[in-house]
Parts: sequence; structure tokens; C-alpha cells
Amino acid sequence: MRRIFMQTLVAPPEAIDINGHVNNLEYLRWMQEIATAHSAARGWDRARYLETRTSGVIRSHAIEYLRPAFTNDSIAIFTWIAGFGEQVSPRKYLFVREKDRKILARAETLWVYVDATTGRPCPVAEAFKSAFDVVTEEEEALQMLG
Repeated sequence: MRRIFMQTLVAPPEAIDINGHVNNLEYLRWMQEIATAHSAARGWDRARYLETRTSGVIRSHAIEYLRPAFTNDSIAIFTWIAGFGEQVSPRKYLFVREKDRKILARAETLWVYVDATTGRPCPVAEAFKSAFDVVTEEEEALQMLG
């Protein structure tokens, strides 16, 4: 099982804001997309959540923008689960421009595990926890860059 999930994308022209670089909202969208893809790759796709009547909702996001991304930049996005609380799970992200291997942004989302019937927080299922390795340090993602 891969501990860190990675996808690449190319920043499209429609992602660019008035300042000429990728808009902040794109990072949020990409974070949700890669988290969903990582979850599905570990066996927790939409059907599995529906079957278990559970879901994840976002409590908070934190993004540290280090340098801008531009149209046609190829960006590697890394994500991993950084831990599990009783009802929550922090997920970390690293955005890296592939051509120069510069870190563009670091981010974290605090996901809350919920009962889909009530919408209320519930304990993180053991089956969910066992589907993911916990990675506590960013260095492992950086090592993937070479």
C-alpha cells in the first residue's frame, strides 16, 4: 500500500486569476479532488460511503502559499493521512511544480467523520482507519521527489 498518494495536473488557463497565477480557490478544489481520489484508491469510494452510511465533512482548511503557479505548470500534488482522532482525521497536502521541484504550497484539511443519516460526527470506523497508513512527517513526500 502506498503511504502517500500522488497525482499530477497541468494548471489550465481558466485557473488563472487577475494576478496572472493560479487562483486560491483552485487549490481548495484540487485538495478535495485528490482526497476523494485517494479515498477511492483505498477502497472508500462513493458506493462504500453509501453502504456504510458514513461520510467525511470538512471542518477546516489551512493553506500556506509559498510561490505562484502559472498556466501550463505541471503540478504534482501529494496527500496523506496525518493521524486519526476519535471523530477526525487531518489530511496533509504538498503542491510541487514538476519542472523545478519547487514547493508551491503546503496545506492541511481537518476531516470529520460523520453518520450520513444524522449528519452528526461519529467515531472513525476501524475499517476506514485500517485502509490508510498514517504519515506524520512531510519528509516522506519530499523523498518521493528524489
